Amino acid sequence: MVAQQIEREVLIDAPVDVVWSVVTAPEHISGWFSDTVELELRPGGPLVLHWEGAHTVQGRVERVEPPHFFSFHWVVGHGSELAEGNSTLVEFSLAQEGDGTRLTVVESGFRDLAVDDEERRRRLADHQDGWVKELGELVEYAERVGR
Repeated sequence: MVAQQIEREVLIDAPVDVVWSVVTAPEHISGWFSDTVELELRPGGPLVLHWEGAHTVQGRVERVEPPHFFSFHWVVGHGSELAEGNSTLVEFSLAQEGDGTRLTVVESGFRDLAVDDEERRRRLADHQDGWVKELGELVEYAERVGR
């Protein structure tokens, strides 16, 4: 059976307000994640992530609770509009820890994707690898911005 979610946690040597900006402000998201971002930071707001020469991912903001929680649904696959069975939920939780921030990222909904188990496993593995890489870049970027 395919796992339902991925959970990763990192400790960032930067204050919560800096990390909040890094995960929610388009000009910062493009510093560690996608090349460009369109985002309306409100529940129901659109999210569009662009990777130059690669693909575009559509999404929708679900929750915004500054500076501790941000979540969105995004299409898992390329070029589709958000629809039942084609998205996962990504949740960022931020907590102050000493002078730094503990960031927890949970992406859930892999078992609910309307594809066969082999494709679910492939998408889960792609996202597991992706979060390792992207969160490494996020930590470096946030610590640089927070100096």
